[in-house]
Amino acid sequence: MSTPLLEVGGLAVRYGVINAVEDVSLSVAPGSIVSLIGSNGAGKTTSLRAISGLLAPAAGSIRFDGRDLAGVAAETRVAMGLAQVPEGRRVFPRMTVLENLQLGAYLRPGDASVPEDLEAITTLFPILEQRRKQLAGTLSGGEQQMLAIGRALMSRPRLLLMDEPTMGLAPQMVELILERILEIRRLGTTILLVEQNAVEAIRLSDMVTVLRLGRVVHTSPGSEIGDDLLRDLYLGHDV
Repeated sequence: MSTPLLEVGGLAVRYGVINAVEDVSLSVAPGSIVSLIGSNGAGKTTSLRAISGLLAPAAGSIRFDGRDLAGVAAETRVAMGLAQVPEGRRVFPRMTVLENLQLGAYLRPGDASVPEDLEAITTLFPILEQRRKQLAGTLSGGEQQMLAIGRALMSRPRLLLMDEPTMGLAPQMVELILERILEIRRLGTTILLVEQNAVEAIRLSDMVTVLRLGRVVHTSPGSEIGDDLLRDLYLGHDV
């Protein structure tokens, strides 16, 4: 069995006196897709933000490639190979598509392979090549999501954290984004996915962790979670 690329143990995150996440543990094997699923307020986004360094945990450990990330700044985690595609896309609307993508490589100054990576990303998302001079704020929601993913990939991550990549998108665009997630994994990037569409997340994933009220209530391979089990987990019946 391979050593996990990411190991989270006993993670707790608090907002004042509120326990947003309590005792969350999970692991992500190299080359896999792992999904965090659960209803709104379950602690999924909070967990991702703690892993990426945007929130300070109150307790627990986060290890990436064997290194303890306690006290490691978010930008250093990016340089180590851990990048996040945030919920809501958050592209820079007054910058062009190309400028947004180039910004994703800001920790790679002078890297001669940046143009090669730009070409790979526009091959993955051809519309970004067509829109390269267009302001990001004028793109459709789906195009902005592609741009947000492409921008994160420009840092050459080993682990890509994706927070609700299909939220608010039309069904045809949802299918396209999900297909591209599989392609990103095929090209060698490990993925930790938070996705509102639990059925699709399970279909994509090697492993699935279910959160409820900030706690892990179930972890198993995606292939083992059927409709009945998923319904029980969401309704509050621990398994």
